[in-house]
Amino acid sequence: MNTEEDSRLHMATAEAHAPAQGVPSPCPMHGLAHRARLAARTLAQSSSSERDKALWAAASALRESAATILEANARDLEASTANAAFRDRLTLTPERVEAMARGLENIADLPDPVGQILEEWSRPNGLRIRKVATPVGVIGVIYESRPNVGADAAGLCIKSGNAILLRGGSESLHSARAIHAAMQTGLRNAGLPEDAVLIAPDSDRRHVADMLTASGLVDLIIPRGGRSLVERVQREARVPVLAHAEGLCHTYVHAAADHAMARRIVLNAKMRRVGICGATETLLVDAAIASVLLPQIVADLAEHGCTFKADAAAREIMPDLPAATEKDFATEWLDAVLNVAVVDGVDEALDHIARFGSSHTEAIVTADEAVAVRFMNGVTSAVVMWNASTQFCDGGEFGFGAEIGIATGRFHARGPVGVEQLTTFRYEVIGNGQVRP
Repeated sequence: MNTEEDSRLHMATAEAHAPAQGVPSPCPMHGLAHRARLAARTLAQSSSSERDKALWAAASALRESAATILEANARDLEASTANAAFRDRLTLTPERVEAMARGLENIADLPDPVGQILEEWSRPNGLRIRKVATPVGVIGVIYESRPNVGADAAGLCIKSGNAILLRGGSESLHSARAIHAAMQTGLRNAGLPEDAVLIAPDSDRRHVADMLTASGLVDLIIPRGGRSLVERVQREARVPVLAHAEGLCHTYVHAAADHAMARRIVLNAKMRRVGICGATETLLVDAAIASVLLPQIVADLAEHGCTFKADAAAREIMPDLPAATEKDFATEWLDAVLNVAVVDGVDEALDHIARFGSSHTEAIVTADEAVAVRFMNGVTSAVVMWNASTQFCDGGEFGFGAEIGIATGRFHARGPVGVEQLTTFRYEVIGNGQVRP
């Protein structure tokens, strides 16, 4: 450890153990981050079976405390004045608690990413070099309305040997605390440090700023929330950030699409859960089939309560649709609202996505493989689907057990972030007495 990090840890230790005397620590999050950092060292050296045992125990604890978790969630819901889509993200049910527990068990069943030899080679001088996966360290996750994020994120971090520092939103405070207690129970029952999963003591907004400036204590920040949160994190962080700003996802129905398939996919991509980042926000329909297929798709979605914002070409076919503005096409609705545009071929679809997309997830529906390949090569998004709903952009659906978020940047990780993406690597060089000439 270098002198600068020693100094930071010493300061954080003093803050974490300062006498209370009715006066709070000047920076409680830095104190928690220091505790997490110490726990991360133990966790990184733990065995795969110990970490898996913690995940199974945490899953059992979630089930055993389901009534407590649901009671806490009811308190959050009672205080909420949000719209229906937001309340859906906030709401826990017995089925969703069970899904959290199963998610932890699925993560436990994944191969251990820690210690995996990623590459290995020898040099002419006899040195053997290998690239080995290692934990990142301490991961800070700042999230808003979805309380299940705490369980998913903690589970992925435990599996990958990382400690986690959570800061949930005020709207889900009671739910987040109840879930956090179950995660710590799992660690305790497995003989691993409870400080490997820590949570902010309250919903004070200063905790976010403290996490963003915890350089040397927190190794990576992952924000899970709306555009304003993510932009603030990216603007103010002194810690590396892994994030996506918005889920402006598009589904393009090409002229060669099977009509029944297209209707089924679009309905699911938009309406299965409108408040998730993988929900389609804009439908692009090829001009060659729009006059026939667009009214059918609109009728399908309207039957499920969807409303629409349409461009001029779409309104020529369906004049009753409300007109869309450029701002509409740049809006992540997270609600039962769908932007609609008619495009003249795949190139125009790609141009629209390049102009309004957020590099999250795009989909094409077509029976023409050459067009599908052209589309997939033409978008710069982290995930692209062919003949499938954009709502499959999910760590569980990718076989990752769960996800800690979706990354849309160009470096380190893209798309759903699972256990492998929560590791970095070191180089191990093994010799038999070599010295450099």
